[in-house]
Amino acid sequence: METEFLLTEILGNTVRDYSWFLGAVLLGFIFKRLISKYLSHLLFKVLGKKGGEVGVEKFDALLTKPIGFCIMLSIIYLGSTHIQYPALWNLASESEVGLKMLINKGFSLIYIYSIFRIFLRLIDYIGLVLLKRAEETESKMDDQLIPFVLEIIKFFVYVFAVFIILGSVLGVNIIALTTGLGIGGLALAMASKESLENLLGSFTIFLDQPFTVGDVVTVGPITGTVEKVGFRSTRIRTFDKSLVTLPNKKMIDAELDNLGMRPVRRVKFNIGLTYETAPEQIKAIVTDIQEMINLHEKTNQDGRVRFQEFGSSSLDIMVMYFVDSPNWEDLINVKEDVNYKIMEIVKKHNSDFAFPSTTVYLQKN
Repeated sequence: METEFLLTEILGNTVRDYSWFLGAVLLGFIFKRLISKYLSHLLFKVLGKKGGEVGVEKFDALLTKPIGFCIMLSIIYLGSTHIQYPALWNLASESEVGLKMLINKGFSLIYIYSIFRIFLRLIDYIGLVLLKRAEETESKMDDQLIPFVLEIIKFFVYVFAVFIILGSVLGVNIIALTTGLGIGGLALAMASKESLENLLGSFTIFLDQPFTVGDVVTVGPITGTVEKVGFRSTRIRTFDKSLVTLPNKKMIDAELDNLGMRPVRRVKFNIGLTYETAPEQIKAIVTDIQEMINLHEKTNQDGRVRFQEFGSSSLDIMVMYFVDSPNWEDLINVKEDVNYKIMEIVKKHNSDFAFPSTTVYLQKN
């Protein structure tokens, strides 16, 4: 009785065939994570101690899901070998356009994608290992070069995947296609002129090194810290924490001020005293501010404090000094400290800061 039930045909397949298929899919769902994690650990051991800086946890986080997806597709394929298309449907063969061809090529496309996804995640992990090692070196060049090289490798992986799909899934003659690309290479280069210029710009940045990752730069109206130099563009984190992406072509064509290359940072401003301030008071204020700047632990001896102008509503004193650090945090901290001390000096000499004002004289005839 049980054997007769298993041999019962439904849409050209027996209940036993459907059971094999459903059982394989069910087992795949149950053990997918366990098998993928085991294979992930096995692959990590194959890499040896080269990935010890990042750890197996990060490796599992990157590889477990792609491997599990590939395993699930493999189990579905093995289970589907027991299932046949119903003869009543009279479907065209897999070599002809129809449902069979669509399902077969669609599954092949997804399977190839799952394999190349594993390769891309492996590249990401290798990149993490290299970046971790780059952090331990003093040079910033490797921090900048590693992401760029990884993008180039990924680009060639994508190109290889496209050729695999075209050749094995779509049945395109790769040799003929390569020949055609050679003939149409000039037209392709003209169409992608901007992309080629950005690519050449990235090579120029690496060879000329006008800046490296971590430098504070000003490009046009944008000032911020360089976070990444990519295949096509450079990413700059501004001081208000927004992320600006600039084409590499613009990075080499525009005027670029590398603030990170400054040995010092200059500060220059005027302070305005009221016209009630006596000359002796001004001289004492100028002398004290000059001495305070000279003795400050974060400034050098090139600072200058001078009584400069008779303003429209104030007696203007120029204050100029240099902070012995290119760091932005050091600059703003020193400016704050100096400003507080200037306020104390002005108050100590019984003077005050002026503000824009207008005096109106009324004359009675």
